[in-house]
This record gives sequence, C-alpha cells and structure tokens, in this order.
Amino acid sequence: MSHYASPTAAAVKAADISRRNFIGTAASGLIASAVSSSGVSHAAEKELGEKSETKAGSNEQKAIRWGFVGTGNIANSMARTLQLTTAGQLAASSSRTLEKAEAFASKHGAKKAFDSWKEMIDWDGIDAIYVATPTSVREEICVAAANAGKHVLGEKPFASLPSVQRITEACRKNNVAFMDGTHFSHHPRTTTLRSKLDSLVGKRRSVDSVFQFRLRDSSNIRMQPKLEPMGAIGDAGWYNMRAIVDFLDSGVKLEGLSAYLRRDPKTGAVIGATGVIAFVDGSTSTWSCGFDAGAGRAGLSIDGNIGAVDIENFIRQDKDNSASYRYRSRGGKKKAVDQVVRIESSLPGSALMFEDFAAQVHDKSLRDRWKRKSERTQELLDAVWASAIQNENP
Repeated sequence: MSHYASPTAAAVKAADISRRNFIGTAASGLIASAVSSSGVSHAAEKELGEKSETKAGSNEQKAIRWGFVGTGNIANSMARTLQLTTAGQLAASSSRTLEKAEAFASKHGAKKAFDSWKEMIDWDGIDAIYVATPTSVREEICVAAANAGKHVLGEKPFASLPSVQRITEACRKNNVAFMDGTHFSHHPRTTTLRSKLDSLVGKRRSVDSVFQFRLRDSSNIRMQPKLEPMGAIGDAGWYNMRAIVDFLDSGVKLEGLSAYLRRDPKTGAVIGATGVIAFVDGSTSTWSCGFDAGAGRAGLSIDGNIGAVDIENFIRQDKDNSASYRYRSRGGKKKAVDQVVRIESSLPGSALMFEDFAAQVHDKSLRDRWKRKSERTQELLDAVWASAIQNENP
C-alpha cells in the first residue's frame, strides 16, 4: 500500500483559507413509511453547493455573539473550540442555577450569565444560541430562540422528525439560521470526499459504519431513559445515520430496514444497536453503535462498482487536524490503486462547524442544505428506532 500527499491538498488548503478569509472579514417496506423523500438528493446538494468553504463576505459583517444554553461537558468543549476561530465569541451562558452559569462564563470569558435561558434569548447582546441540553427540552428552547430572532445551533439528536421540522420551520419563518452539532460533516475530508466519490467509487452500493465506545459512568445523562430515551441509538447512532446522509444519495427512498437494540439491565437505557437499511436504488447501509464496547471504533466503508473508500475514524481528525482515508480500486483497464490520502486542515471539524454556521448567517443561500441534513438524519434515526422497538416487542 503506497502513501502519498493528496494531489488535492493544495486545493483543500486554499479552500480552507478562503473559508477563514470569509470569517476573518466577518470578525473583523418494514418501516418504509417512516421515512419520506424529503431529504435533498445528492445532485441537488451539488446544485446548492457546499459554498460555505469559499463564499466571500463583507468587511462590514461582525463576528457572531453566542449564548450557550447548558454548562455540561459538551458545552465546555464547544466553548473552548469557539476560541480557536474568529467566527464568533462567547457572550453569555445560562444554566438552571446562576452559580453554574457564572462559573461557566468566568471560565470561558463570557460577559454575562443567566439562570434563565428565556431571559438570555431576549437579551440583545447575543446573535445566536447553542443549545446543549437534554433532548427532551431541546425543541422548546430552539423554537423560542428562533421566535426571538436568534440563530440556532442545536445539539443532536432531536426528539423526532416532527420536532426537528417544527424547529426548522420556526427558523425559516423568522429568517434565522439553523444547524445541528455534527462536527465531522464540516471537516475538509468529508467535503472533499463528497465532491470526489463519483469518480472514486462510481455507483455507490453501500455505506457501512460502526461507532462504539465504553461509557463507564452509569450516572451519565445518556444512561437516563427519561431524558435520553433513544440512548445509544440517538447518541452514537446519529453519526451512523449522518454518514448515510453525507456519503449515500440522501434523497433516495427507503426500501426496508431492520434494527435490534440491547439495554442496560440496571437502568433500562439503550446501550447498543445494530441494523441494516436498504434503499430503492439498490444501495444499502449496515450500522452498529454502542456504549458498551470492548474497544472504541468509528470505522466507515464506502463501496461502489469501481472502487472503495475506508476511514479508520470518520468521527475525528488527527492531532494536527488533518484526516485521512484509504482508497482502493480493482484495476481492470487501469492499474490497481491502493493509496492513503491525507487531507490537511488548519482547524478541527468542531471549529469549522462554527465557521460554517457564521457563513450561513451571513449568506442565506447556504441555509437550506443544513436544515435538510438535520431533517434527513433524524428521519433515518426515527425509522431505525421504530424498527428496534418493534423487534424488541414483536
């Protein structure tokens, strides 16, 4: 197997710089009926364009002033991440207690703290909110923020597809941006692969993914069915479903699916699941997720009629923010290929998420595809959840 610097590395770096320049100027069958065809097609997404990486902005635009709802682990991580980019700044935090909100604000340099998210979204010192709360209360906060004229970044998953649609409709009605908190979709490896997959693998036949790790803390919110009813399916399984949206034709209708779950005997939380999804165009996806892994895994394989792509960890990037994939083709008239391609990036996917969010705030033409990605991912998640529950209680 040969290793080489991707011939597109310079182009990817240039695209990344263009995105930074834009932000810089700103700173300165079975369950088939459960899934409709509302997702945007692969071709349509190409028409819409992944323009957030290269769109030019105005020198008069300002950085996004963020208000964070929630002060847990993910909120702390994202507050640190926000400091890596000039796309925005943390202006306020809210928590159920003022003490926690003030501690969070002090730690991350926010100007103001609230013990009420309702008061925070009414404050004119923020432009957007990041909702890092339990799934059960996420819709209420997102809709209220949109109605208050604030742009919305919501952690995933959501309660259901109708819940997501109520959020996105509120954002459309109030002319504000919306995005879910999936990081890997924003890394140049993902955007580069999406643009090259037709030439690399040809007709896409399957996307197979696994995302599993060991969750040792039984008191973790993800182990509390009342707050996170889907458990591992909603948490880790979201990434399996987003891999389908990003790397298969996201608008193809479902032919059928089957999913199976396992629960923690003490808490009743869903700690793992596996399944298969078939689409009407003949493509398929197998997936597995879990909190009870003997070893952490986050692998992805994309197979087509002329080649295959394998990613050892599709969720994260390396320490230098670069990320790689392995490409293989069978040969035939052309020489067989087996190469590892590394895609450079100046920032991790989580930071690029904030930059892409800022880009769609300033350019309304970028907004619909992010809403559609969220809706389609949740559609698939709802479908596998329904199948898993049906198979648990036949």
